[in-house]
Amino acid sequence: MDLHYLIDNLTNPALLFFFLGLVAVNIKSDLRIPENSSKFISLYLLLAIGFKGGQELAHSVITSEIINALLFGILLAVVVPIYCYFILRIKLSVENSGAIASAYGSVSAVTFVTTISFLEMSNIPFGGHMVAVMALMEAPSIIVGVMLIAIFSSNKKNKGSLKSVVHHSLTNGSVVLIIGSLIVGYFTNDAQAEGIKPFTTDIFKGFLAVFLLDMGIVSGQKLKALLKKGWFTVSFAIIIPIINGCIVAVLSGFFMEEIGNRLLMSILAASASYIAVPAAMKLAAPKANPGLYIPMALAITFPFNITIGMPLYLCIIGVC
Repeated sequence: MDLHYLIDNLTNPALLFFFLGLVAVNIKSDLRIPENSSKFISLYLLLAIGFKGGQELAHSVITSEIINALLFGILLAVVVPIYCYFILRIKLSVENSGAIASAYGSVSAVTFVTTISFLEMSNIPFGGHMVAVMALMEAPSIIVGVMLIAIFSSNKKNKGSLKSVVHHSLTNGSVVLIIGSLIVGYFTNDAQAEGIKPFTTDIFKGFLAVFLLDMGIVSGQKLKALLKKGWFTVSFAIIIPIINGCIVAVLSGFFMEEIGNRLLMSILAASASYIAVPAAMKLAAPKANPGLYIPMALAITFPFNITIGMPLYLCIIGVC
């Protein structure tokens, strides 16, 4: 592997702020990002990336590659939670296995946004339609996870929650915002888009840095609790993303040409949700332990993907 991409990624200011958050927790600093501010920044990031994706999509011709990417993303969101569930059942309960499987079948919007920042820094082009792929991968994995819990659980009450969770998955705030912003960006003409460019583009990396600082603080707070659960979950949170990301990095070459698109597809396959899935599982599987699936996705898989994962998948794609 060419260390150039790894070094560039590790010296990215946004990522360094993530590490600053981890350090702050370990030295017991009182550094915190106000909850309302953190929520606003996360909404801004989704809005900005959705809008820019819509703009890119508006200038793209709908091709078989775009259609194949959308279908492949949905397929991943269905298949990944199924095989993850049966691996997790070796050690964990039905509810915990279903919740974690959903998280790893779904996607992390923040990991996706960070990867886009990495691609822009490295001058690697990518298509706006990948935002649509990300949005479509949120709900299917949640639905599959709930169905697995309903099928294998001895608690019959779980079987009545599928309809409400399907609705919640499709109307989840992050899903609505990313799809809505994509549509708004698609129908906005170039002159109008230029008028809000300072908001959607110029300040984007600064807000990303602040958000990753907050993610570093939250990750540092949750990591110790996860380590106390044992090495099975920690190993899963590293090995499964590697397997998913590497396989997709290879398979994407059969229907994708752009290196940036292949990396984004790989990172979507490797990432895990720590926003949409926990919200859904709180409703559908209250017995599932959020002290497992949230820190697995946020404190282990997320930092792994944005430090080692991106350069690794890029190398497999052929940029070494």
